[in-house]
Amino acid sequence: MAGSTFGNIFKITTWGESHGKGIGVVVDGCPAGLPLCEEDIQKFLDRRKPGQSRYTTQRKEEDTVEILSGVFEGKTTGTPISMVVFNKTQRSADYSEIAGYYRPGHADYTFDMKYGFRDYRGGGRSSGRETIGRVAAGAIAIKMLESMGISVAAYSKSIGGIEVKEMDWQERFNNPFYMPDAKAAKEVEEFAAKKMAEMNSMGGIIECVVKGMPAGAGEPCFEKLDANLAKAIMSIGAIKGFEIGSGFDASKATGLTNNDAFRMEDGRVVKETNHAGGVLGGISDGSDIIFRAAVKPTPSVAAMQHTVNKAGENIDVSIKGRHDPMIVPRAVVVVEAMTALVLVDALMTNMTARMDYLTDFYKNKK
Repeated sequence: MAGSTFGNIFKITTWGESHGKGIGVVVDGCPAGLPLCEEDIQKFLDRRKPGQSRYTTQRKEEDTVEILSGVFEGKTTGTPISMVVFNKTQRSADYSEIAGYYRPGHADYTFDMKYGFRDYRGGGRSSGRETIGRVAAGAIAIKMLESMGISVAAYSKSIGGIEVKEMDWQERFNNPFYMPDAKAAKEVEEFAAKKMAEMNSMGGIIECVVKGMPAGAGEPCFEKLDANLAKAIMSIGAIKGFEIGSGFDASKATGLTNNDAFRMEDGRVVKETNHAGGVLGGISDGSDIIFRAAVKPTPSVAAMQHTVNKAGENIDVSIKGRHDPMIVPRAVVVVEAMTALVLVDALMTNMTARMDYLTDFYKNKK
């Protein structure tokens, strides 16, 4: 299967299936000397693991990570870092009946068309559990960024059309929806209860804010920073839309209202506004990188839906199994992880962009 590897210099390869023995990732390109232990990874995996509230799948998995290689005496060695999370509570029987039909909103049909075969147990590689490897690798990238004074923080901007109005960053850890607005979270709780009673699901929007990213990272053509962010975020299974800065609202603006004016402040170039979202011409401009991702409603719902079976017959189905009423809260940390992977790769690639970067580094080695 192609497409399981992401990145250029800081490169990851994820592997495993939802109902296989485990899920894992190999991280290649991490420099030696980064302090790293399993607890550094686990705190991020705990944010995406199932069973945290009644608003996530009730599959009970501890998602405990094991580092198999690439770390010695508490520091990375510069060699590939391999990590695994073993699946413990698979209930493949829950999915046995879907082997004969295609679930609406899932990749069942397209997998069959591509491979002539599919792992119907929880979706195989199309399952949300594949993101375990991304989050584990992203935790390393986030730690690298933190050492450079760069932070990545995402939150649920809206769920079911209910939008955050007041920002309290710490509040996002105080409710099951990762919303930095207690009042909005309460409204979502009431709305979610209604949708769950109707055997329905809901989607939302995740916003991500990157602070401290220096100007000059990214490329002007096919490796644009915003293009790579879009690819990374759109590669998450439930994401159906991406916009950066003013996004689609820029189409309603004029040049004068959409341009970000420059000025000098404390001896450096800054922008008066940030309609560009921190990226100009595919290259970071030193201001906050701000983008949003649209998350679709969970396709697995217990209400009756129309579909077809492999015999070519029209049938009605009710999806069984343990599923999230909403994907948004658990996807927040996945968005952070994929963002960090892109940023680290861009920063490492940028080391070769200018001759003075090389001479300054290697002169000090003599």
